[in-house]
Amino acid sequence: MWYAIVGHDFPDSLEKRMASRPAHVARLESLQSQGRLMLAGPFPAIDAMDPGTAGFTGSLIVAEFLSLAEAQAWADAEPYLASGVYEKVSVKPFKKTFPS
Repeated sequence: MWYAIVGHDFPDSLEKRMASRPAHVARLESLQSQGRLMLAGPFPAIDAMDPGTAGFTGSLIVAEFLSLAEAQAWADAEPYLASGVYEKVSVKPFKKTFPS
């Protein structure tokens, strides 16, 4: 099943985000190589593709896991959580409807 993982950044966490990004991206690349990643990306803090020093307010990952418990365990091991970028992470089952 698909799961939506939403990370909510601490304010002013851009420097920590950039330092932890290689480990974060490596985990996403692993999911992608396994065919289990639907999409992933950050939420810019301002209405711009490149928010510059305004940074980001969080991230969305939609990926396939065998269970909610497995998705939660994966999210709990997120480098952005361990390094203090994410203040909290929510994990919810996701049903893709469109595009079909």
